[in-house]
Amino acid sequence: MLSLMRKHAGSWMIKVVLGAIVVTFVFWGGYQFTSQRLSRIARVNGDWITIDEYRSTYNQLLGQVRQTFGANLTDELLQSLGLRRRAMDQLIDQALMLQKAEELNLRVTDEELAQSIRSMAAFQSAGRFDAGRYRTVLKQNNLTPETFQASQRDAMLLQKLQAFVIGSVKVSDQEALEWYRWDNAQVSINYVLVEATKFTNLEPSDDELAAFFEKNKDAYKTDPRVKVRYLVFKPQDYQSRVTISEDEIQDYYETYEEQFKTPQKVEARHILINVAPDAGDEDVAQAKTKIEAVLKLAREGQDFAELAKQYSEGPTKDKGGYLGKFERDSMVKPFADKAFSMKAGEISDPVRTRFGWHIIKVESVTPASTTSFDDARGQIQKTLLDEKSKMFALDDAEAAYDASYAGDDLDAIAAQRNLSVFETDHFTQEGPVKDIKNSSQFASVSFNLADNEISDIQDFDDGYYLLEVIDKIPSTIPEFNTVKEKVKTEWIREEQNELARASATELLNDLKAGQSFDDVARKFELEPKHTAFFKRSASIPDIGYEPDINQVAFELSKENPLPAEAVGSQKGYYVISFRERKAPPADQFDSQKAQIKQRLLQQKQFRTFDAWLLDTKSKAEISIEDEFQES
Repeated sequence: MLSLMRKHAGSWMIKVVLGAIVVTFVFWGGYQFTSQRLSRIARVNGDWITIDEYRSTYNQLLGQVRQTFGANLTDELLQSLGLRRRAMDQLIDQALMLQKAEELNLRVTDEELAQSIRSMAAFQSAGRFDAGRYRTVLKQNNLTPETFQASQRDAMLLQKLQAFVIGSVKVSDQEALEWYRWDNAQVSINYVLVEATKFTNLEPSDDELAAFFEKNKDAYKTDPRVKVRYLVFKPQDYQSRVTISEDEIQDYYETYEEQFKTPQKVEARHILINVAPDAGDEDVAQAKTKIEAVLKLAREGQDFAELAKQYSEGPTKDKGGYLGKFERDSMVKPFADKAFSMKAGEISDPVRTRFGWHIIKVESVTPASTTSFDDARGQIQKTLLDEKSKMFALDDAEAAYDASYAGDDLDAIAAQRNLSVFETDHFTQEGPVKDIKNSSQFASVSFNLADNEISDIQDFDDGYYLLEVIDKIPSTIPEFNTVKEKVKTEWIREEQNELARASATELLNDLKAGQSFDDVARKFELEPKHTAFFKRSASIPDIGYEPDINQVAFELSKENPLPAEAVGSQKGYYVISFRERKAPPADQFDSQKAQIKQRLLQQKQFRTFDAWLLDTKSKAEISIEDEFQES
């Protein structure tokens, strides 16, 4: 039941597995596994896309949207997001990329595939690949090794394709400098705020309210609701079936011995001088000179943490270069080799990694240790109990699901197996609150089911579920009188906003006519203010985070000091004018150059791949069944 993995990404194991195989530039919600019994809904250069793939992809996108917007997700917003079109586009893109990889004769060798799977954390114990765990994880998700390996091979193939397409993308020092100047420029502005709430004593007539309601009636729609009955198979209900022998506990301890070993750890600080991986010899030498000067200060007794705050160019700078306790594998090899060869209190010579030059101070060393069998017994017993209980629960869920394929409804399935059928009240897209641990995912699945359709097996973190929708109440537009007070509140808010806009526009026109900022402000009984310097993407001093004001402010200059119109915000309308602009300090560019080039490189790579994919798509022969042509 592959859909269990593709649709139910709630469990931590599935999240880890999917996280390891998702492709960097293009996300899709399913992999290209087909079933002969499912209908074909689209064709890409001769390759088919099935309804099963489409539903899986759509469900994942819908789940993401529900998680993002929560209670704020309305039918109108959902419609505007165009999930059906996006799901189809993602599947088409996937098909095109696999075809191009085939044309380019790109291949993933068996050894590459094996190494990739061995490196996945979901299949490891104590940092090493565990064949038993691999089989267990796949079995818990009803996957065969062959099926999973096929999906992973496709994902790796697409990564190779992306690497091929973007391999020649470069970023020059001049590009980095121009971006540095653009991103770090600062401006200050004069401003006044015409607050919407200053306009009071607004009293609409019933006719005005009725007209406002008629114009905006879709905004007052009730939320759609569904009613669901369901079966749940909770692992804890199966614990009484589980037996665990002494031999099993001993065998687990011996089989997963690495799990009970705690590797050596080092607690350290570091100071980093950035050097780009492709930097020339001169840049490398200059950076090394800087780090050696800092090293001299450290060895003369100056506080290492304070030196890191002053000189380090790494992300831990503000924490005094503190890295915490870490294992060898969590750091790049040159860094780890040096750190794990040192004693507490020692400061290293300069160490070169792909990030630049480091000096390391080891704070403490924790030796490796092994948990004894007697100490591990309780945890092993609990692990085996949990795993076996989950398997019993999943076996029963699969038997019930298979019965649903034969045409039985949940009542019949439950009666045959002496199970309890649970039933929700009607609930909205927020989900039923009572008794469901993963309520939002429960709602996501429920709203995507047709009347009387039984879902696939769902993992909602606290057990396996089968859902059946037994009633749907669509969204409706209520009678005006039932929402009259809400309509009045929103009419007043809109009227206040319009009055603020008109007043701000009049004020701005006076400025354009040549009146001074102070004079115009006094005329409208407003207090003129000005800001300190701020950057393009920063919060504006005394105003706050207002992206629209930021954008307009950086379009102004001495020659063009006033904007075309007042700028709206949550509080009302701002009228602004140019005050001063400040260029960023030139001497700080070198210390940021490597990071800037890396960021720009990623952006250029993304744009390059996206353009390549669009071009490929424009030349492809793509046909989609009419009912799936929705936007």
